[in-house]
Amino acid sequence: MKSNQFKALVLSSFFIVLTSCSEDTNSNLTTSDAVTISVESSNFITEGLATPITIESRTLSDGSTADCYKIVVTGTPTDHEMGPWCPSNISDDASAGGIWLENGEVYDVDGAFVQNLATFYNDDTWMLYNATTGEITKTSTETECEEAANPNVGAEYKNYCVECLPSYVEDLTHTYYIPVTPKIADTPYVFSTGPGGGPGTAISTVPSNRGLAFNGVVFDAPAPTDNILSAYTLAPFDDAGGHINLAAGYHYHAATGLSTKITQTDNHAAMIGYALDGYGIFENTDENGNEVTDLDDSRGHYDDTRGYHYHVDKAGNNNFINGLRGEYAL
Repeated sequence: MKSNQFKALVLSSFFIVLTSCSEDTNSNLTTSDAVTISVESSNFITEGLATPITIESRTLSDGSTADCYKIVVTGTPTDHEMGPWCPSNISDDASAGGIWLENGEVYDVDGAFVQNLATFYNDDTWMLYNATTGEITKTSTETECEEAANPNVGAEYKNYCVECLPSYVEDLTHTYYIPVTPKIADTPYVFSTGPGGGPGTAISTVPSNRGLAFNGVVFDAPAPTDNILSAYTLAPFDDAGGHINLAAGYHYHAATGLSTKITQTDNHAAMIGYALDGYGIFENTDENGNEVTDLDDSRGHYDDTRGYHYHVDKAGNNNFINGLRGEYAL
């Protein structure tokens, strides 16, 4: 993957306030010095907000009420560029395209990758380019973006590289509510993995979005790559792990290290945002490249500095976290 195409904005200092837990409702919090870290609204980049962040009282998933931050975002990152996604010709190098996530690996979507899709997927139906000119067939209008990204895509859009542009969603905003102070749930909420749900307690009301990056871009559910591939279309992500659809706007499906992060002073993985329950989300590995080994089923754990918090999955797994350990706003 291209590691130097964009430069992530890194916040070098981060001050956190430790507050004593008044009640122990989590088996992870068994000591008297357990701490809960409140959300710092100032960590969000102002340029990514459609309006200033405010506080509203909201009903949480357990029926209680709590102060929550109302965060209205543009979903347009100002700390890194968006795109490119689809190269134009099979002769193009990696700088002309984005990335693809498959079986835990991250692949550059350069011209050669597109040219070799039939071999990559062992299916000769794949043919996204003109064999004579090498030109790659890709969407070029908003209408084509909408129709080619449809799971029930028509035959006329099969074998397309889907590239939806920022100009199509420049007026789009989304509103999210995140508890000011996280509240541990008696039972973790597990994200559904589709019809029938996933393992554990998959509640239908659990939001599909995982959280927000500091630049206001949403950490989305895993991309439905099976639907995309079954139509012989490719919808690449850019180097930051994001792409665009007309409803969600620009959104992430993987954390690749290009969005704003808050480094820690103890070599712990950097913080990259907040989950929808208010607990912090941190990178997959620490500054030495080591993965955490004691994560629970939600991909979280506890320490005395950061309280309970999550670590995202590896980028190639098309996933962030597996569930919410805390209550979320309805």
